[in-house]
Amino acid sequence: MAKILPFRGFLPPQSLAKIVSSPPYDTLSSDEARAMVEKNNRSFLRVIKPEVDFKKGTEPLGQDLHSHALENLNDYILKENLIQDDDESFYVYQISMGRHVQTGIIAAVSIEEYNSSLIKRHEYTRPEKEDDRTKHIQITGANTGPVFLTFRNDGGFKDQISTIMIQEKDVSFKADDDSTHSIWKIKDRKLINTISTYFQTVECLYIADGHHRAASASRIQKTRFENNPGHNGDESYNYFLATIFPDDEVQIMGYNRIVKDLGGLTEEQFFDALRSKFDIHRLNDQEAPKERFTFTMYLDQKWYSLRVKREIITEDSVRGLDASILQEHVLSPILNIRDPRTDNRIDFVGGIRGLDELERRCELDAKIAFALYPVSINDLLNVSDDGKVMPPKSTWFEPKLRSGLLVRLLD
Repeated sequence: MAKILPFRGFLPPQSLAKIVSSPPYDTLSSDEARAMVEKNNRSFLRVIKPEVDFKKGTEPLGQDLHSHALENLNDYILKENLIQDDDESFYVYQISMGRHVQTGIIAAVSIEEYNSSLIKRHEYTRPEKEDDRTKHIQITGANTGPVFLTFRNDGGFKDQISTIMIQEKDVSFKADDDSTHSIWKIKDRKLINTISTYFQTVECLYIADGHHRAASASRIQKTRFENNPGHNGDESYNYFLATIFPDDEVQIMGYNRIVKDLGGLTEEQFFDALRSKFDIHRLNDQEAPKERFTFTMYLDQKWYSLRVKREIITEDSVRGLDASILQEHVLSPILNIRDPRTDNRIDFVGGIRGLDELERRCELDAKIAFALYPVSINDLLNVSDDGKVMPPKSTWFEPKLRSGLLVRLLD
């Protein structure tokens, strides 16, 4: 079952929704966020990336930094950039970009189910990022960004929200990336109960994106439980903010790699090593991989297709992923990148940035780039069901959820 609850959310008014809401904190560098805030001082980045209020190198650290985030959050509420609903509600959230449309629900989701693995994950968290988000929740006393969850769609979810979708939207706007974001509030208690009952029939939820936010919420719950002798399980800290989309509406793009050098190899030595595992063909122009087990590679202003040889393909849910094949047969043995989480010779570029970005980075600070075919949502669910984890930076979800559209305070 999936236990979800309505809550009294803080939302920007329609007139400010585009201005206040922002991209998620982990999709922008601090410099990119600062540039956005210079143009828009009401951006919610001032809460989720509070270093933007300080010149680079002068920002406070740790607790002091997140105390500044709390000051900004309180100021947003005081100035009614965010206004709390009078009633506990679910919120239907629809995002569209081009022809793609996904419609889900925003709710408070059980941390107990996360702790017991009824909410399944597919990647490890990094301790320093988890520590940072834990401090953020602890000090602000708020869920300022949703965890992105999905579930295997049995076709029934659409029926649950059909009556809401024909009503007037409470919030709707087009963001700067041309994605359109719309919210409908569900206040009717009968409908809230119907939706809650429906999700109790959902066997489990899966984290698509937001592993650090979920892990941090779990740590906060543990601390507050231990410090609350009257704990009864109904406290707000027992839940985290989440947006839940059906699996067949989730869109994943490739997550590409760039590497700064060839690890001391000449190009001839590098190609000789590649040929033992891949069939290599020169391309006339830039090209994204068109199918699984195929990569495209950019090196010295030339594009190549790399097709995996049959003998290294495996049915294993993790080792059979393209990102795993690239790591196991190229990055580690040939380019000497043993741990992509910590090696500063590798960087990752979301598929939304396109192949032009790979070429630009190779002109700027890298030697070679690899474009990957997107992981399927079924790959993600299968890895999660197997209790395994994907290689780092395997999935790039697009369009991105907006932060600051809904904030949930903890009691």
